[in-house]
Amino acid sequence: MRLSSQSESAASRIGYVLYGAWFAVVFACCAMTAVMAVAVLPGELRRRRFACGAANAIFRLTRSRPTVSGLEHLPEQPAIAVANHASYLDGILLSAVLPERFSFVIKREMTRVPVAHFLLRRVGAHFVERSDKRRGAADVRTILQKAGVGGSLVFFPEGTFQDEPGIRPFRNGAFAVAFRGNMPIVPVAISGTRCMLPANRRLPRPGQLEVVVHPPFQPAPHQTVEAATAYCRHAILESTGEPDLD
Repeated sequence: MRLSSQSESAASRIGYVLYGAWFAVVFACCAMTAVMAVAVLPGELRRRRFACGAANAIFRLTRSRPTVSGLEHLPEQPAIAVANHASYLDGILLSAVLPERFSFVIKREMTRVPVAHFLLRRVGAHFVERSDKRRGAADVRTILQKAGVGGSLVFFPEGTFQDEPGIRPFRNGAFAVAFRGNMPIVPVAISGTRCMLPANRRLPRPGQLEVVVHPPFQPAPHQTVEAATAYCRHAILESTGEPDLD
């Protein structure tokens, strides 16, 4: 019995390694194709559409396509989507799931990664400085101008992720942008990415991914940023079942 359990454990480890290697190969091929395409394709929306297709292909080819519900809650007008952050897979997953009109707001540290910076800049991502308040304010003004001409944005208001399960406190930048631009705020709950590729692992394991889009919160004169933050955190906590770390 013990030998049988050890054999099954060894087989599982081998299977995980093979899956992780296959995922890495698929990711590298799709990422390289996306980089080459966005380098030459004209038009930001066209480049973003291609990048979204490449992200979709990653999950399709690795048999890890997510279960998605609630897309009907996404407003037709410009909106802010806020999602929990648990893994490096989160951005790729939302690129595959959300419509092409959504662009990402990302910490400026990503500009230090040349290939990622090039790809993200070409598909219209926005970079926000977190350590310099003056530069951060300028970044927010630029984001507001972009949103004012019909753009929708995706924020990870936790700012970062960690090994420990749970939803961290939300920064208020996304909600301040939404209130200034009078844009609806859509909570998006991601489940499964932390288990599939946690912060302490290099290769992903097979897993079940789920994305739930909740009804939006509409800023109004009688509402507050704190109320919007609480609504979105509650919706995400309820869907993911992760503990509240605030």
